[in-house]
Amino acid sequence: MNNFLNNLERKFGRYAIKNLTIYIIGLYILGYILQLAPGQLNFTGYLTLNPYLILHGQIWRLFTWVIIPPNALSIWVIFTLYLYYFMGTTMERTMGTFRYNVFIFGGVLFMIIASFASYALYALMYKGNAAYLATYMQLYSGAFSTYYIQQAVFLSFALCYPDVQLLLMFIIPVKVKWLGIFYALLLGFDCIYTGLFRGAYPIFFAIIFQFVNLFLFYLQTGQLDHLRPKEIKRRSTFQKNARMMPKGVTRHKCAVCGKSEMDSPDLEFRFCSKCNGNYEYCQEHLFTHQHVK
Repeated sequence: MNNFLNNLERKFGRYAIKNLTIYIIGLYILGYILQLAPGQLNFTGYLTLNPYLILHGQIWRLFTWVIIPPNALSIWVIFTLYLYYFMGTTMERTMGTFRYNVFIFGGVLFMIIASFASYALYALMYKGNAAYLATYMQLYSGAFSTYYIQQAVFLSFALCYPDVQLLLMFIIPVKVKWLGIFYALLLGFDCIYTGLFRGAYPIFFAIIFQFVNLFLFYLQTGQLDHLRPKEIKRRSTFQKNARMMPKGVTRHKCAVCGKSEMDSPDLEFRFCSKCNGNYEYCQEHLFTHQHVK
């Protein structure tokens, strides 16, 4: 996964958008302004990600749905946007501009795929009944928004910085990892109960595809490298060689004081390039010993 992204970054890294979070927040502000517009000027209904209408010629919906804010307009909007900014910019610094772009635009692409997967399922369920199909896609078009993408950004932040504390209700300090677990369980419940058991399949697809994007992000962090076959074989070979070593034989030993890793596992040993021979020294005598000529 990392090799694939490294190759992509070498080829297309110069096209990555820096400070992408600021542009996203700018789109949200534009969306809130449109929602406040009176009467016919409020045309946010023409911006939603509705695959039924997209296939009937309204191609612009493939792009304009990202303008619609993930949360309703309220007194908490400023704090919500600030939290988006804080977590988004932090993740961009953590992942790098290109990989953060891949994560966000990957979430956008997965949301579009989720909408068309929902459309395909409803098309099979209501085959020959275009009115039902159009009604259901209109009803659930709001599920295909940036809300779940922002939830994925929050969960990725919780994975990278689990011990960061946030003030819940501006009073109670809570570590991000506990909030991440809570929101992950909440999304999982919504995905299974609301999405599957209650038949709101667009919600199921919207959430499950964002979890796929989050899993791909987790893969590139290297946290699952220990499960790779090559890594398992390497550990097995090392442990086998370690068992074969005679008892009492050390791997490292200082040529001055005689200390080895058996005296303290935290000791570091280095070879001296100026000594004539393979002489190894502990960190205390590496720079203070007399060179062997």
